[in-house]
Amino acid sequence: MKILLVDDQAIIRRGLISILSSDEELEIIGEADNTQEALNLFQKEMPDLAIINFHVGDECGLKLIKEARKLGGTCKFAILTFSKDRESFQRAMAMDVVGYISLNSHPEELIYAIQIIQKGKKYYDPDLIDMLVQTQKESPKDDSRLALLTSKEKEVLQKLGMGYSNKQIAHSLYISENTVKKHVSQVLSKLELGDRTQVALFANETGLVQFKHGVVV
Repeated sequence: MKILLVDDQAIIRRGLISILSSDEELEIIGEADNTQEALNLFQKEMPDLAIINFHVGDECGLKLIKEARKLGGTCKFAILTFSKDRESFQRAMAMDVVGYISLNSHPEELIYAIQIIQKGKKYYDPDLIDMLVQTQKESPKDDSRLALLTSKEKEVLQKLGMGYSNKQIAHSLYISENTVKKHVSQVLSKLELGDRTQVALFANETGLVQFKHGVVV
């Protein structure tokens, strides 16, 4: 897997390179300390995964992801952060990142996260997930609302809980994206949920989807 590192702090980039170099299947193809340098490397190197700090200097790493996707390619994106802020996590989820990794992670945890992503799954910092789930439990919701959903809406709920995009849901359930959008709208309305992050946590709480060691299972 070809990896691009984007962080404005050289010491963090050096540490990441040292850790990731221990896995022979991972190749660091470039590093950048600002948005423009990163975009140039995206075009030149075509990485498989970009690991980006939530804050790159005075800019937000999510903005870089948005710009990078305009260039095409199949690169996946993982966010590095010290923050355990719900809003920041929700913004990253909305950008469909495949990883949300704490900068406080141990080296083996970072390697594990990248290996999970390499297998086509998503990895979110377990401590963050625990905090969000606990917050959800402190404001318990009536799980009987699941009875309000049709069987197809429950399937869509499960896929949403697994972090699938509308396109991925359509492909896996053999329906059109327009149909998916209608189902998603119904799921959010019937369950009184505001966004996909709340859906993921609801699906976890009801057992439709579970997080284990930060991985959707």
